[in-house]
Amino acid sequence: MQNIRVLTTLLFTLLVTVKTFAQTPLSPQAEISLLTCGPGKELYSVFGHTAIRVYDPANRFDVVYNFGTFDFDTPNFYPKFVKGDLQYFASASSYEDFVYTYQYYNRDVFSQELNLTHQQKQAIADELAAILGSDKRFYTYKFIHRNCTTMVADIINKHLPEKISLKNSDSGMTYREIIHKRLDGMFIEDLGINIAFGAPTDKTSEKLFLPDELLQGVNNTTTASGPLAKSTETVFKATIEKQSFSFNSIYVFGIACLLLLPLTGKKLFQRSFLAIFGLLGVFLSFLGMYSLHTELIYNYNALLFNPLFLILLYFIFSNKQKAIIITSYTCLALLGLYILLTLNKPHLLSLLPLIALSAITLTRIILRAKKN
Repeated sequence: MQNIRVLTTLLFTLLVTVKTFAQTPLSPQAEISLLTCGPGKELYSVFGHTAIRVYDPANRFDVVYNFGTFDFDTPNFYPKFVKGDLQYFASASSYEDFVYTYQYYNRDVFSQELNLTHQQKQAIADELAAILGSDKRFYTYKFIHRNCTTMVADIINKHLPEKISLKNSDSGMTYREIIHKRLDGMFIEDLGINIAFGAPTDKTSEKLFLPDELLQGVNNTTTASGPLAKSTETVFKATIEKQSFSFNSIYVFGIACLLLLPLTGKKLFQRSFLAIFGLLGVFLSFLGMYSLHTELIYNYNALLFNPLFLILLYFIFSNKQKAIIITSYTCLALLGLYILLTLNKPHLLSLLPLIALSAITLTRIILRAKKN
């Protein structure tokens, strides 16, 4: 199914490219609109989507340009995604097909017709056509700094005398706080992202990188001709689905960690815990050095998922009691530093069960070593 969708998109893109280069200049009735789509259920779609529409009824041209296209069948898809060199590409679809897709997946679609001069409309349409018909349609995806929203925003900004306003409901928040807010109700996904993301995401947001932020930014922008957005039209409003009980919650996670507490005195649990957390710490440290995603560097979560746990595990197997005690205290001290670093971070509450589990396990390891 995915292959068919990608092939269909590529064929339509080719047809649109040929037609675009052959078409006459835009008529006075032409419109350029920003399309903003609501979140989906899959993790890659939970932040929504942005596209740009060129509509010219006089020339029977109604095309949506989309910078969020990717192919799951790309060789080494996940390693490339993690490394940060996965290629996304611009594609095109008919407006009718675009809206139908989001109706099918029950996702909101909003349209903002932009208040532009005819010259600005022509320039944007020409640039979109040029991108679609060249290698510029490919770009290296970056979660915050280069995605479907930032690509569209850059094109619009390029043809405005003043930049789109950065004012929106997320103003003053850090990137981590913004992402955390969007993942409400998706605890495990939020936990995983917060563990993987490092210190750069704790900076205050300085750009519109999410679809609804760009929508608000456009609404808050005024040009010499008046408001940049003539209006915000609801093309399709998703039906609110009834919420049912979900195991994907902090409460279930907290209870699970609580049930593990009696096991923290057992040798098998202690060694398994140290191995899992230590290996995860090595992975996080390696990820920060390997990946080109700036969001993953300087990851202080390695103080919780501590690579030193593997050294401690070695000392336990080697029965070196003094080294066990010293290393355990060192890990506890680093855990205390981690708590200080995350006191004002949105993911502290989510990680408290793991912090408690780690502290109790290390304490019991120390007590066992002192007895021996």
